[in-house]
Amino acid sequence: MSQPFDRSCKIPPPGTPNEKLGEFWEESPWTIASNENLSAFERNRFYINFYGENFFDMSFVSGTDTDGDGRSVISADLDNDGMNELIVRQVGGGPLKIFKNNFPKLNYIKISLRGVESNSFGIGSKIEINSLGKSYVRELYPINTYRSQSPSLAHFGLNEIKVIDEIKIYWTSGKIQSFSNIDVNQHLIITEGNKDYEAFITSE
Repeated sequence: MSQPFDRSCKIPPPGTPNEKLGEFWEESPWTIASNENLSAFERNRFYINFYGENFFDMSFVSGTDTDGDGRSVISADLDNDGMNELIVRQVGGGPLKIFKNNFPKLNYIKISLRGVESNSFGIGSKIEINSLGKSYVRELYPINTYRSQSPSLAHFGLNEIKVIDEIKIYWTSGKIQSFSNIDVNQHLIITEGNKDYEAFITSE
């Protein structure tokens, strides 16, 4: 079963069977009709990680269980409110889908890196946040999926933490950089070797 690129179009009936193969498929896969794909209207799924203990299926209640041919998904803070949205890229003529994050807003920090001795975006560097006796770690690798790429920054959800005790950057050059007593709900731009950072307050 195949799904048409444009659901309003009419797909012509199959031709006569290939006598040698005894089926409708041609021997060369490149001669298959180009106005169909093979998604078969399977519905997309969306799972919530519950404290690292389990996953809850939130597909239906979140509205993400569409039957388009979704091939990649990334998260990004499109409206700059500190809450990541989901962006789903489809093939087969389906539209780009954006699902707004309507969960209760909690605290966060976003960090972008600017390398000097390391590469210009700090790709491969490790970012460690320490606060209230807990450590949170991200390695800066923009996620690349089929037909999509995440922003080159690290986003930390901080729940009810109001002040970050320490941020440490482990650059790929081997340098270690640290900052103390940082306010939350900001986007920091940290340049390798600089004593200070740039801070941008995001929208409420």
